[in-house]
Amino acid sequence: MRIKNRVMRGQENNNEIQFVLDAEADRPTGTPAKKMITDSEEHAFVYLMDEDEGYTYIHFPKETWPYMEKALKTGSDPYLLWNDEKIPLPGFIEELTMLVYNIEGNDNYGEAFTTAVEQEFEAFLQNIN
Repeated sequence: MRIKNRVMRGQENNNEIQFVLDAEADRPTGTPAKKMITDSEEHAFVYLMDEDEGYTYIHFPKETWPYMEKALKTGSDPYLLWNDEKIPLPGFIEELTMLVYNIEGNDNYGEAFTTAVEQEFEAFLQNIN
């Protein structure tokens, strides 16, 4: 999977969760696809942006997971920040919820990735079980 954009860090601003992209990187292209997948080798969640011929991938590495869990707690879809532009991520909460729930106890994602997700999202998983 090609990494098109990588989230550098998460932040909270007025109860809004934002994920900051490298300002030196190109602006993410495409439109939000409302879909998320995983890259278990890179230990990342990946939000998809629709393009004419495929997708642009927005990688959320493990360092950003605490803010992903905060987004789950707020129940509000977060935003990407690229320079001064806010890019909404519709469907983020719904897709992440589904993935975290499906990954729990499922070593098809790889034992290391599954364990990392279970540990980081433990409080969230306890609330839905």
